[in-house]
Amino acid sequence: MIGNSIEILLVEDNPGDVRLTQEVLRDAKLHNNLHVVEDGIKALEFLRGVGIYTDAPRPDLVLLDLNLPKKDGRDVLAEIKTDSNLKRIPVVVLTTSKAEEDVFKAYDLHANCYITKPVDLDQFITVVRSIEEFWFTIVKLPPDVNGT
Repeated sequence: MIGNSIEILLVEDNPGDVRLTQEVLRDAKLHNNLHVVEDGIKALEFLRGVGIYTDAPRPDLVLLDLNLPKKDGRDVLAEIKTDSNLKRIPVVVLTTSKAEEDVFKAYDLHANCYITKPVDLDQFITVVRSIEEFWFTIVKLPPDVNGT
């Protein structure tokens, strides 16, 4: 995190959820840069700074949907948490799935938290604001060991 600027990577294939998240974070108390990718392969390319993402900043937080095209969110989470360069980045699973097996699997893969997306618009806004408040004003995040 540089100064007051927070880098957030949203991995989400639903344009409506992307738009809502963008709107909520645009009105956030803290300055943030929201980066959006719509599939698991692009998420890993962004995080590793390869391909078209060679200049991508290291995110302070990843908001990860589980049900993604090309590479499932569970696989993305597994790769993040087993990569020594990425494993300290907090990953918030933000998904529509309420299945217990998905919750268990996400925590087994070392997700930092699991949130089921509310269907109600006001509740969705509250959830996104709560994520921002918790992760960037309450939690102490590790410094970026790569110096970026």
